[in-house]
Amino acid sequence: MSDERPAALKRVLVIGGYGGFGARLCRRLQAHHLLIGGRSEEKARRFCATLPSAEPVVVDREGDVSAVLARHRPDLVIDSAGPFQGSGYQVPRACIATGIPYVDLADARHFVTDAAALDGEARAAGVSVVVGASSVPALSGAVARRLAAGLGSVSTVDIAISASNRASGGEAVMAAILSYVGKPIRIWRGRRWAEAVGWQEMKREDFTLSDGSGVRGRLVALADVPDFDLLPELLPGRPSVAFRAGTELGFQMRSLWLASWLVRWGWIRSLSPLRRLLIPLYRLTRALGGSSSAMSVTLKGSGVERRWTLVAVRGEGLEIPTMAAAILAERILGGGLPAGVLNAAALLELEDFAPAFAPLAIRHETVERPLPPPLYARVLGPHFEALPKAVRAIHSVTGDAGAFGEGTVVRGRSPLARLIASLMRFSASGTVPLHVHFAERAGRETWTRDFGGHLFSSELSAPRGCIVERFGPLRFAFDIPADERGLEMHLARWSGFGLPMPRFLAPRISAREWEEQGRFRFEVGVAMPLAGEVIRYQGWLRSGEEMSG
Repeated sequence: MSDERPAALKRVLVIGGYGGFGARLCRRLQAHHLLIGGRSEEKARRFCATLPSAEPVVVDREGDVSAVLARHRPDLVIDSAGPFQGSGYQVPRACIATGIPYVDLADARHFVTDAAALDGEARAAGVSVVVGASSVPALSGAVARRLAAGLGSVSTVDIAISASNRASGGEAVMAAILSYVGKPIRIWRGRRWAEAVGWQEMKREDFTLSDGSGVRGRLVALADVPDFDLLPELLPGRPSVAFRAGTELGFQMRSLWLASWLVRWGWIRSLSPLRRLLIPLYRLTRALGGSSSAMSVTLKGSGVERRWTLVAVRGEGLEIPTMAAAILAERILGGGLPAGVLNAAALLELEDFAPAFAPLAIRHETVERPLPPPLYARVLGPHFEALPKAVRAIHSVTGDAGAFGEGTVVRGRSPLARLIASLMRFSASGTVPLHVHFAERAGRETWTRDFGGHLFSSELSAPRGCIVERFGPLRFAFDIPADERGLEMHLARWSGFGLPMPRFLAPRISAREWEEQGRFRFEVGVAMPLAGEVIRYQGWLRSGEEMSG
């Protein structure tokens, strides 16, 4: 019988409907008869008075949801009552059992990705179950897929969201953030799964449009979202993904960053128990900020960088997390979605959001620019193309790349050599699996070598037509003779702490790269005056692109 109702008379139960995001969502859906759900009947009733057709419903998402659904028989259930971190699937399971479609605003990584386990039940029941209908992963997924259109391969996707202090979400958002601050986050980097730390890797981000408007210098830090799992599978080339979030006030960001170390070092298990203390402190500073929020998605691949930027003013950034749910709700009520568990990251296109953006103080645009050649190609010029294919592949770094292989390390035997090797964090002697993560940013490359679990890194740049490799305060400039056989690295000069160092104290470095049996081969030796040979390592690598192909 419900299918025969006019669209305006559909019954939609919104759990958390009188909350911050829930209330905004309900206003978007007020052409329908809304069941405003939550634990407080009084709050629900007060909010119902502001809507043309609504009634209060007492419902606890952790309680007997099935009984509520049987009593009220909605045509659709939307769960907006975060946080979803650590939540179970009582609500979608109840919807499946009663044959009622379901949508949520979840951005909790495991809640969104693990919901796939319900797919068989949802298909058998003929019920649509949509998870992740929020800014992430729904809008971020739509933007990333649009930016990747027409590209053969994508190497990196960087997403950032900065909310104005006055327009930041409420207690549910704060609780979600505190759940992962300082804790390990599994991310796809260097063509393999790696571990990062929540609310670290903080950096400044500019969100500016082509006319110069927008916001600048906002601090954002690593947040745990479903996009880390979803986007590598949705986009060509399985790109690395980074997602950072933050508010506009730097002292809030730095304070939480400092607190993240307490969790990372194991001094406390989690910041979640401090929620009752931190939320009142946040409220005290809420009036200090402005009303501009912003979001960006930057994608690199196939020789180009594409960047989408959105800027919302007048506090209207808070409307964005509700848009995907409203769009998908109308689609479900119109019979436009199939049965099964559907991840919102792949359901919408960027154009679907245009009608929701249009009446608000929201502007967005996409710009594209060609990427410069990789570092070694810039230095070697035409000689780069003469290199063997395997050598070129290793040095064709755009954004993020990785290579796998095997390395043999031999440390020097003298006491001074052992001391130097330890100070430089070189690997112990032996033959071990090898992985190298190449990260390119602003024309510089960071190489992180993992010899059997022992990591050491260096940064490469090309300031004056030669390769400069930096290990901490030490910099080594190399001339790079190259031909069809491979390349060598000859030390031209070196410096320490920014001061030129004399040649007679310089390390003796021998390094060459070549191709053998289709593999990239390398050999590097380092010796020092008085210490003799400090380290020698050699081995082979294959780029992640080759292995995945």
